[in-house]
Formats: sequence, C-alpha cells, structure tokens
Amino acid sequence: MNKVNIKLNSLKALGVISLMTATLGVSMSAVQSQSVSTIKIDGSSTVFPVTEAVAEEFQKSQRGKVRVTVGVSGTGGGFKKFCRGETDISNASRPILQKEIDECKKAGIRYIEIPVAYDALTVVINPGNTWAKNLTVAELKKIWEPGAQGKINNWNQVRAGFPNAPLKLFGAGTNSGTFDYFTEAIVGKSKSSRGDFTASEDDNVLVQGVARDKNALGYFGFAYYSENKDKLKSVSVNGVAPSETTVKNGTYNPLSRPIFIYVSNKAADKPEVKQFVQFYLRNASKLVKEVKYVALPGSAYTTAQSHFNKKRFGSIFGGKEAVGLKIDELIRRDAKE
Repeated sequence: MNKVNIKLNSLKALGVISLMTATLGVSMSAVQSQSVSTIKIDGSSTVFPVTEAVAEEFQKSQRGKVRVTVGVSGTGGGFKKFCRGETDISNASRPILQKEIDECKKAGIRYIEIPVAYDALTVVINPGNTWAKNLTVAELKKIWEPGAQGKINNWNQVRAGFPNAPLKLFGAGTNSGTFDYFTEAIVGKSKSSRGDFTASEDDNVLVQGVARDKNALGYFGFAYYSENKDKLKSVSVNGVAPSETTVKNGTYNPLSRPIFIYVSNKAADKPEVKQFVQFYLRNASKLVKEVKYVALPGSAYTTAQSHFNKKRFGSIFGGKEAVGLKIDELIRRDAKE
C-alpha cells in the first residue's frame, strides 16, 4: 500500500470516528481527555519557574499521558484555591499561615509540606542607577514602611548624597508570599507596607517596570533577576550581595528563604500525582540550579520523599513565617518532625 492510500485510509478512519462521536454527542477532544490525567497546580510566581521546569520534563517522560497545568495566583491566592479543593498542589514562597490552615481544615483538606529550594529574595534597580548599589535593612524599611507613604518620594530622602530624583517603587502584590515575607523581614510585620507602589503577583510585570525607569527600585525572587541581568542590577543588603554562596553560608540575611510545594491529601492518592512528586524530588537539585535558585542538599530531598511516602501531614512552621531561617536550620527542623 502506498503513502497516498495510507493517508486516505487514515482520513476515512478519522471520518468514521468523527461520525461515531458526533452520533453519541461526544467531541473528539472529550474522547482524548478521558485518557489524559491532569494535575492542577497554582500559587507562587517565585516557585513557578521550578515547578514549570519540572512539569515540562515530567510531561515529556509521560509522553502525553499526563497534563500538568501551573498557574500564578500568588502564594495567598494559590492557598485559597488549594483550600477549596480546586488544585492538587500549591506553590508557596512562604509557609502556610494559620488562617490558611484553618480554611483548609474547614474544607477537610490536609496537606504534605515539601521544601524544594532556597531563594535569595532580590532587591533590584535599573542599570542607570549608579548610587544605590548597597542599601541597609534600615534604609529599605525607611522606603517601604507604611509611614513612608506620601513622605519618602525622592532618592535624596533615603540617604544624604543620593540624587534629587523621584523614587519609583515596584513590589509584590498583596496575594504574594513574597510580599508577606519581604514586609516581615524588612518592615518587621507581615503585610505592613506603604500602598503607593506598582504591585503585581506577576514578577515579569515588576521586571519590566524597573527595567524601564532609571529611578525605579523593586524586589522579587532571584530567578527573575538572574533571567534579566541585562536589564537589571541587584542591590547588596547590609553589604552582602544575593548569590548561591551567600544563601548557603547564611550571610544573605534576612532575605534568604525556603520555598515550597504543598500536596493535598486527596491528590496524594492519585497515581499521576505520586509519580509527579517523586519525579520532582528526584530532579529538583538539577532543575532548581537551572532556574537559578539554590538547591537543598540531597539528604533534604530524600527526607521530603520519605515524608511524602508516609503522608506526614501538616506544617513544621506552626502557621507562622520563618524569617532568616538558614538551610541547615530548616533541615534540622524538618528532620525532627
């Protein structure tokens, strides 16, 4: 049989299938979707690059049998969906908070908490900014605290010697775990911030904002800075620059932080989710490095796999933020539970 006949016979076969599905009132896409499992993930934009990289590799390994969707609603927005049972896994750039624990409990949602990497939350400026290469925590607080709204609007108000230029601010949206972490670490209280800045849960929006304005300052996860080094400059905090080395040795403080995925109890029983989490933890070290976050030691991923297999539900953080937690401290805390 030649190629033309093969093609014609294939078309005839498709025509028969189409006729059958039309007769039954079922579309082709519906037939296809019945054989494809879907894993739904949402949450942190900071964790997104890691989980998206894992999802892409996992889907390739499954050869179309499993579809993984990864949304970006921010850590808080992701937990809202997660606690309503709308997602299988939630990306989070901070630990689950008490109010979210309570919401999940009301809905009967239990969860397995899995740290997947460390991030150097990065303060960034425009490449045209030649004066703010280093800022202290006190100066960052002076810029971002609620009392700064309408008062600290110029760079020369931050430090004597800085230019008389407007201060344009870009930061994480209020549904973002990065917003929660940054405000607690810098201002001293979670969600305590001036409101007159350009806010977004999408870090790419913030990247573009700072890249366009010489007088801009913003903050977001290290992966987004690393991807855009040609458009941005990082700011040292208390004289320490964000990097893999300074995160590992604990000197980039208080803006070094663990990032997580949370797996729901119902999802953990699905074969495709089990396979995905196992794949995530086996490949995390490599893929975390590829997207420019800091990988945990191999023993941490082994411990996480054990916790997942044993279904160790709950959080080791007690519904509170963990500012300034070093990698070795996280591992010791996680191992004890």
